[in-house]
Amino acid sequence: MIEKLRNIFSESLAEFVVSQNANIQAGISERNLCARLAMILEPKAHEAGLTEYFADTEYNRNRGRVKTILDRNAVIVRICCDLLLHSRGQLDADNLIAVEMKKAERPAIEEDEDCERLRIMTKSNYDDVIILEGELKPRHVCGYKLGYFLWIDAERRTYRLKEFANGEFVSEEIFQF
Repeated sequence: MIEKLRNIFSESLAEFVVSQNANIQAGISERNLCARLAMILEPKAHEAGLTEYFADTEYNRNRGRVKTILDRNAVIVRICCDLLLHSRGQLDADNLIAVEMKKAERPAIEEDEDCERLRIMTKSNYDDVIILEGELKPRHVCGYKLGYFLWIDAERRTYRLKEFANGEFVSEEIFQF
């Protein structure tokens, strides 16, 4: 499943940087760029057989509550990820891909915070568990198969991609567009 998701995201991202090059160069907002990427990601997921999944931007609900994570200090933090590929809580294998995007002019601390959030979101579980509707479910968001941090530098015409899985940093690559 991981390799399938990597391929879906890689193909979507390649199409995105070509089709949205003018928007990237024009300095269009991260929210708009994420929405444009979502419009490519969801059909690619469906073509790959993941027909019950949605690509949503700024999605902030977890089974009716605001999405939260536990940070490294066990503090509850509300989150609203830039882009998610998920089933909106309808399937047991709900959380597939989480994406955070930043443009090069943003402060470096924002990248650090986004990467830490992705690391946590890709953990397989938390130790705290509650009962919801008779089932054991994690209270805080976790279990995303993959997390991606996408840093876009329109001036240098490059983007940097960091991947996270299993609560760990996996890799980083830099691409030209």
